[in-house]
Amino acid sequence: MRAPTVAKNYADALFELGERSDHTERYAQLMSGLGAVMDSEPQVRVVLESPRVPRETKLAILEKVFGGLAPAEFTRFLHAVVRRGRQGLFPLIAQQYSALVDAKFNRVHVGVTVAREPDAALIGVIRHRLSALIGKEVIPHFHTNEEILGGVILRVGDRIMDGSLRRKLKALRRQMVGA
Repeated sequence: MRAPTVAKNYADALFELGERSDHTERYAQLMSGLGAVMDSEPQVRVVLESPRVPRETKLAILEKVFGGLAPAEFTRFLHAVVRRGRQGLFPLIAQQYSALVDAKFNRVHVGVTVAREPDAALIGVIRHRLSALIGKEVIPHFHTNEEILGGVILRVGDRIMDGSLRRKLKALRRQMVGA
Protein backbone atom coordinates (compact mmCIF):
# COMPACT_ATOMS: atom_id res chain seq x y z
CA MET A 1 0.00 0.00 0.00
CA ARG A 2 1.17 3.53 -0.70
CA ALA A 3 2.18 5.83 2.16
CA PRO A 4 -0.72 8.33 1.80
CA THR A 5 -3.24 5.48 1.91
CA VAL A 6 -1.63 3.94 4.98
CA ALA A 7 -1.44 7.37 6.67
CA LYS A 8 -5.13 7.96 5.92
CA ASN A 9 -6.02 4.62 7.50
CA TYR A 10 -4.07 5.50 10.66
CA ALA A 11 -5.63 8.98 10.73
CA ASP A 12 -9.11 7.45 10.41
CA ALA A 13 -8.38 5.11 13.31
CA LEU A 14 -7.05 7.94 15.48
CA PHE A 15 -10.03 10.12 14.56
CA GLU A 16 -12.43 7.37 15.62
CA LEU A 17 -10.50 7.01 18.86
CA GLY A 18 -10.61 10.76 19.42
CA GLU A 19 -14.34 10.90 18.78
CA ARG A 20 -15.04 8.07 21.22
CA SER A 21 -12.88 9.59 23.97
CA ASP A 22 -13.93 13.21 23.24
CA HIS A 23 -10.28 14.23 22.60
CA THR A 24 -10.53 14.96 18.87
CA GLU A 25 -9.07 18.48 19.06
CA ARG A 26 -6.42 17.49 21.60
CA TYR A 27 -5.21 14.68 19.36
CA ALA A 28 -5.05 17.16 16.46
CA GLN A 29 -2.76 19.43 18.50
CA LEU A 30 -0.54 16.53 19.55
CA MET A 31 -0.26 15.03 16.06
CA SER A 32 0.38 18.44 14.54
CA GLY A 33 3.19 19.03 17.02
CA LEU A 34 4.74 15.63 16.35
CA GLY A 35 4.51 16.10 12.59
CA ALA A 36 6.02 19.59 12.80
CA VAL A 37 8.93 18.39 14.93
CA MET A 38 9.67 15.56 12.51
CA ASP A 39 9.56 17.97 9.56
CA SER A 40 11.68 20.68 11.18
CA GLU A 41 14.18 18.63 13.19
CA PRO A 42 16.07 16.13 11.01
CA GLN A 43 17.68 14.52 14.08
CA VAL A 44 14.29 13.50 15.45
CA ARG A 45 13.27 12.01 12.12
CA VAL A 46 16.56 10.10 11.86
CA VAL A 47 16.20 8.64 15.36
CA LEU A 48 12.58 7.60 14.86
CA GLU A 49 13.14 6.15 11.38
CA SER A 50 16.54 4.54 11.88
CA PRO A 51 16.58 0.74 11.88
CA ARG A 52 19.68 0.95 14.12
CA VAL A 53 17.70 2.51 16.95
CA PRO A 54 15.86 -0.25 18.83
CA ARG A 55 12.08 -0.10 18.78
CA GLU A 56 12.04 -0.02 22.61
CA THR A 57 14.20 3.13 22.57
CA LYS A 58 11.81 4.82 20.13
CA LEU A 59 8.87 3.87 22.32
CA ALA A 60 10.67 5.18 25.42
CA ILE A 61 11.37 8.51 23.69
CA LEU A 62 7.73 8.92 22.68
CA GLU A 63 6.59 7.91 26.16
CA LYS A 64 8.92 10.48 27.73
CA VAL A 65 7.72 13.24 25.40
CA PHE A 66 3.99 12.47 25.46
CA GLY A 67 3.59 10.56 28.72
CA GLY A 68 2.40 13.45 30.88
CA LEU A 69 0.88 15.51 28.06
CA ALA A 70 -1.27 13.07 26.16
CA PRO A 71 -4.11 10.75 27.09
CA ALA A 72 -3.09 7.11 27.44
CA GLU A 73 -5.07 6.14 24.31
CA PHE A 74 -2.99 8.54 22.24
CA THR A 75 0.33 7.15 23.46
CA ARG A 76 -0.95 3.62 22.81
CA PHE A 77 -1.76 4.71 19.25
CA LEU A 78 1.79 6.04 18.80
CA HIS A 79 3.18 2.78 20.17
CA ALA A 80 1.07 0.78 17.71
CA VAL A 81 2.40 2.85 14.80
CA VAL A 82 6.01 2.37 15.94
CA ARG A 83 5.54 -1.36 16.55
CA ARG A 84 4.45 -1.71 12.94
CA GLY A 85 7.46 0.31 11.74
CA ARG A 86 5.33 3.16 10.34
CA GLN A 87 6.71 6.02 12.48
CA GLY A 88 8.02 7.76 9.35
CA LEU A 89 4.38 8.41 8.48
CA PHE A 90 3.72 10.60 11.53
CA PRO A 91 3.82 13.87 9.49
CA LEU A 92 1.43 12.40 6.87
CA ILE A 93 -0.86 11.02 9.57
CA ALA A 94 -0.91 14.48 11.17
CA GLN A 95 -1.95 16.09 7.86
CA GLN A 96 -4.65 13.52 7.22
CA TYR A 97 -5.94 13.80 10.78
CA SER A 98 -6.02 17.60 10.56
CA ALA A 99 -8.12 17.36 7.39
CA LEU A 100 -10.62 15.09 9.17
CA VAL A 101 -10.88 17.49 12.12
CA ASP A 102 -11.33 20.49 9.82
CA ALA A 103 -14.12 18.70 7.96
CA LYS A 104 -15.83 17.83 11.25
CA PHE A 105 -15.74 21.41 12.51
CA ASN A 106 -16.58 22.93 9.10
CA ARG A 107 -13.25 24.76 8.77
CA VAL A 108 -11.22 25.65 5.72
CA HIS A 109 -7.63 26.92 5.45
CA VAL A 110 -7.13 29.87 3.12
CA GLY A 111 -3.82 31.23 1.89
CA VAL A 112 -3.99 35.02 1.83
CA THR A 113 -1.27 36.98 0.03
CA VAL A 114 -1.13 40.73 0.66
CA ALA A 115 1.41 43.41 -0.24
CA ARG A 116 2.21 44.41 3.35
CA GLU A 117 2.02 42.78 6.77
CA PRO A 118 -1.65 42.96 7.86
CA ASP A 119 -2.67 44.42 11.22
CA ALA A 120 -5.09 42.70 13.62
CA ALA A 121 -8.10 44.66 12.35
CA LEU A 122 -7.48 43.66 8.73
CA ILE A 123 -6.97 40.03 9.72
CA GLY A 124 -10.32 40.07 11.52
CA VAL A 125 -12.14 41.69 8.58
CA ILE A 126 -10.67 39.23 6.08
CA ARG A 127 -11.50 36.24 8.30
CA HIS A 128 -15.08 37.46 8.84
CA ARG A 129 -15.79 38.27 5.18
CA LEU A 130 -14.27 35.06 3.88
CA SER A 131 -16.21 33.01 6.43
CA ALA A 132 -19.44 34.65 5.29
CA LEU A 133 -18.55 34.16 1.62
CA ILE A 134 -17.43 30.53 1.87
CA GLY A 135 -19.92 29.43 4.52
CA LYS A 136 -17.27 27.82 6.70
CA GLU A 137 -14.99 28.95 9.48
CA VAL A 138 -11.92 30.34 7.71
CA ILE A 139 -8.43 29.87 9.08
CA PRO A 140 -6.32 32.37 7.13
CA HIS A 141 -2.60 31.89 6.54
CA PHE A 142 -1.09 35.24 5.61
CA HIS A 143 1.89 35.76 3.31
CA THR A 144 3.36 39.03 2.11
CA ASN A 145 4.53 39.76 -1.41
CA GLU A 146 5.28 43.39 -2.29
CA GLU A 147 5.20 42.56 -6.00
CA ILE A 148 1.39 42.35 -6.02
CA LEU A 149 1.36 46.13 -5.23
CA GLY A 150 -1.99 45.95 -3.39
CA GLY A 151 -5.18 43.97 -3.14
CA VAL A 152 -5.25 40.33 -2.17
CA ILE A 153 -4.67 36.88 -3.66
CA LEU A 154 -6.63 34.02 -2.08
CA ARG A 155 -5.91 30.32 -2.32
CA VAL A 156 -8.68 27.99 -1.20
CA GLY A 157 -7.66 24.41 -1.90
CA ASP A 158 -6.77 24.34 -5.60
CA ARG A 159 -8.65 27.56 -6.45
CA ILE A 160 -6.78 30.85 -6.72
CA MET A 161 -8.65 34.15 -6.74
CA ASP A 162 -6.39 36.99 -7.80
CA GLY A 163 -7.63 40.41 -6.77
CA SER A 164 -4.18 41.96 -6.81
CA LEU A 165 -3.56 45.46 -8.12
CA ARG A 166 -0.77 44.08 -10.31
CA ARG A 167 -3.20 41.75 -12.14
CA LYS A 168 -5.76 44.54 -12.55
CA LEU A 169 -3.12 46.87 -14.02
CA LYS A 170 -2.02 44.18 -16.48
CA ALA A 171 -5.62 43.60 -17.54
CA LEU A 172 -6.13 47.35 -17.99
CA ARG A 173 -2.96 47.58 -20.09
CA ARG A 174 -4.16 44.71 -22.33
CA GLN A 175 -7.48 46.49 -22.78
CA MET A 176 -5.83 49.79 -23.68
CA VAL A 177 -3.35 48.21 -26.11
CA GLY A 178 -6.12 46.17 -27.73
CA ALA A 179 -8.43 49.19 -28.12
